[in-house]
Amino acid sequence: MLCSYYVADRCRSCTIIELPHPEQVERKVAHCRDQLGSLAAETEWLPPVVGPERGFRTKAKMIAGGTIDSPTLGILSPDGTGVDLADCPLYPLELSVAFGPLTELITLAGIEPYSVPERRGELKSVIVTVAPSGELMVRWVLRSTEALSRIRKHLPWLLERLPQIAVASVNVLPEHKAVVEGEREIVLTDRDSLTMAVGAIDLHLRPQSFFQTNTDVATALYRQAAQWVEAIGPDSVWDLYCGVGGFALTAAAPGRRVIGVEVSESAVASAERSAQELGKDAEFIAADATTWALEQAGPPELIIVNPPRRGIGDSLANSLETSGVRSVIYSSCNAVTLAKDLAAMPSLKPRQARLLDMFPHTEHYEVAVLLTRN
Repeated sequence: MLCSYYVADRCRSCTIIELPHPEQVERKVAHCRDQLGSLAAETEWLPPVVGPERGFRTKAKMIAGGTIDSPTLGILSPDGTGVDLADCPLYPLELSVAFGPLTELITLAGIEPYSVPERRGELKSVIVTVAPSGELMVRWVLRSTEALSRIRKHLPWLLERLPQIAVASVNVLPEHKAVVEGEREIVLTDRDSLTMAVGAIDLHLRPQSFFQTNTDVATALYRQAAQWVEAIGPDSVWDLYCGVGGFALTAAAPGRRVIGVEVSESAVASAERSAQELGKDAEFIAADATTWALEQAGPPELIIVNPPRRGIGDSLANSLETSGVRSVIYSSCNAVTLAKDLAAMPSLKPRQARLLDMFPHTEHYEVAVLLTRN
């Protein structure tokens, strides 16, 4: 894919963009198989899931740079100045058209972009998410609430320019550190969640809830999990690290006990709302997934895990190994930690695996693995 930002050396985030897309996917499959070692040879590898190579990102984390009169939304250069990425080809049109008015609002509301080298300013980033319906969620990440009243004042102007905005909020991140957001969220609109249609399921996404940035490929991931669940036919399922409930709601069926566990209370509230609207019988618990699992008397027939990049860790892996659980579906965004976790669960053998190209033009990918006990 041709990218003017890459050619001009203004952005090098897409580290393997020079490779044709099919070669990128082949390289990722080879990397994943290499990480799994001997386990890869014993596993049936389903055809990789490949989506569009442009316009696939449904979430944009745009770092603010420049000045009040000439702001940028994109990334920071090595010297800390802003690089505007409003025309990045990874974003669909619904996101691209929003960046202009959002940049204008910075000037209109007099919000000083945060300068990393000088540790001065207010606006750290603008995070925009688009739903399949075209509706938007916009979040301003600020160092304080100093600009909050001005954003409220000019929000009607922005809504006239971008009536597709369904949810708008301010996140407060006072610390100078490399994190995306702070703990405090101030919702500015009547609605507090964006509806993300994923196949036949509508998921509610609140401002601080995690959701995959590639909705098309995420839909394929849930579809694959649903096929495995149907083949297993379990009476009971745990969805650990359940987020807004995608796997749990996909697995829910009459007569089946499904429990989703997620540390984020906001995500659990979203999952509960989706379950109620869908008429799905699923229970959601706000707790640390590992702690909760270790406290249970016995395992269900199937456990689904979708951990962050660090993996499930030794405690949970050892617990799954000795628990007697018959089947595990492991969705991983890091094959290195996946391999480490699988090594700690030798009684649970990979039977099928599928790579999903969630992040084209980078080395990153998602892989889903079906494990069954010997």
